[in-house]
Amino acid sequence: MKGSREPFEALRIFFTGVGGQGTLLATRLVGEAALEEGLPVTLSEIHGMAQRGGVVESSVVVGKALSPTIADGEADILMAFEPMEAARALPKCHGESLIIANTKPIVPFTVAIGQSSYPELETLYEAIHGKVKRLVWLDAVELARQSGSERASNIVMIGILAGIGQLPVSEENWQKALKKTLPGRILEVNRRAFQEGYKVGQGAAA
Repeated sequence: MKGSREPFEALRIFFTGVGGQGTLLATRLVGEAALEEGLPVTLSEIHGMAQRGGVVESSVVVGKALSPTIADGEADILMAFEPMEAARALPKCHGESLIIANTKPIVPFTVAIGQSSYPELETLYEAIHGKVKRLVWLDAVELARQSGSERASNIVMIGILAGIGQLPVSEENWQKALKKTLPGRILEVNRRAFQEGYKVGQGAAA
């Protein structure tokens, strides 16, 4: 709830994924939730090729900060919608960071045509585990499927972020942000996806 958490100077959240995963929608949702809570917030799209299935990166900085840009070693939270992108973005984090990573791979075109290989999930996990304070490593697509639409995996991950509670936004204001950000026809399934993630986040926080 408002006022129940310790104040902070700034919280820097770095998002990374692949085109089509809803990375930028998730970024907007987090920004909207912070605004609903009355927190100062800035959003930045670093670069993206969503229309070609390329890497999409963005950031949200909540609190007192002069720049929305997140340099290496500055991300307090890394939201990685694809496991290989989680490993690639690890330099953005520091020792006290939280990483929430989806383990469902999206195979790049070069792998599909045999020009390169995709790392084993265990290899990616080992590259990340132990480098940060907290890692939530799970198949968000499967949780989204159980909620009614695997396309809502990005919302599952935002639910995890909300449930952990590191970003001081009440559940009520998360719900307001969902309603403002998502079209009415897909709102209900995304609410279910959010709640599934929220429960996971609460468990991780405990």
